[in-house]
Amino acid sequence: MKIVFNDASVKESLYPFGVIQPVSAIRVGILTIKEKWQLITGSTVLDSPLSSLDIEDSKTRKHDVHIGSNIILSKNGWQRLRSSFEDGGLDMSNIEDIKILEYPWQIFQFNDWAIRQDYDLLTTGSLSQAISPTNTIISPENIFIEGGAKVEYCTINASTGPVYIGKNAEVMEGCFIRGPFALCEGAVLKMGTKIYGATTIGPHCMAGGEIKNSVLMGYCNKAHDGYLGDSVIGEWCNLGAGTSNSNVKNTASTVKMWDNKTKNYVPVGLKAGLIMGDYSRAAINTSFNTGTTAGICCNIFGDGFPPKLISDFTWGKERYTFEKVLQDIDNWKKLKNQSITNEEITILRTLYNQ
Repeated sequence: MKIVFNDASVKESLYPFGVIQPVSAIRVGILTIKEKWQLITGSTVLDSPLSSLDIEDSKTRKHDVHIGSNIILSKNGWQRLRSSFEDGGLDMSNIEDIKILEYPWQIFQFNDWAIRQDYDLLTTGSLSQAISPTNTIISPENIFIEGGAKVEYCTINASTGPVYIGKNAEVMEGCFIRGPFALCEGAVLKMGTKIYGATTIGPHCMAGGEIKNSVLMGYCNKAHDGYLGDSVIGEWCNLGAGTSNSNVKNTASTVKMWDNKTKNYVPVGLKAGLIMGDYSRAAINTSFNTGTTAGICCNIFGDGFPPKLISDFTWGKERYTFEKVLQDIDNWKKLKNQSITNEEITILRTLYNQ
């Protein structure tokens, strides 16, 4: 049996995520949506539309299960859904232990729940690397350190939620961490970083300053002082030194954020910070208003506060030239020993021309 994701119905409402990558690549908790489904179900998981290599004869394809890629699965949730999957369908009448992701701000709103679910999934039956005695630890039973990780001279309080340190990650000296928290593979916390739950630092990210209830998807940097709270940062983003966001209005009233589906601002709760799409960057000392949305491929700089809605391919107050977009992305990728691919160029060109 194959599980085939379809994100057509939610791409617009999850903007700026699901634009360059499929919705299933969104990271909530420790894992992406797709990684959760693969690990929990043991099935082949594909993103629709299928490539020619994935298309089989109709006799086989009729056993595939087609679902929305915005369903965030947990181990307990799978036990409730399994029988309907085996019958080739999907019974969502009982959705306990499952989250349905409809808006980008729900990524940080669901992150506490998701870290706890993924922590249980990844660590049950596994043995943590020993915790160095140089660290000050509260509730060590709730801490799991993968092989190759370095954690020295830090304070970790896991009484408020589990703490997961991924393979080859590093927590530099002087960091303060309160769970739930996930530092994914190859990611780095710089010296003196202050982490409040529920926060996820995705693979190969670099994080510093003060971070609370936020998700950094992967390969991005918030490497210096500044506050990031109740926020979601896409892949290959960079927040310059001193950049901060507001997550609570001065009036302590409800925050509204841009809903790309209705093309309107909608209430999202009392706390909401910055939502930033893939390949976007902010200059040093940028100050983001409460409930700001930045699109993909933005270079954000200039006097005063940036607007609460920053369009795709924005360069200051102008429009990025396409060749400059590609060059700048490639420059940032080279810093992490990668380069822009032909597939990415094709996707970005299509989006730019739209």
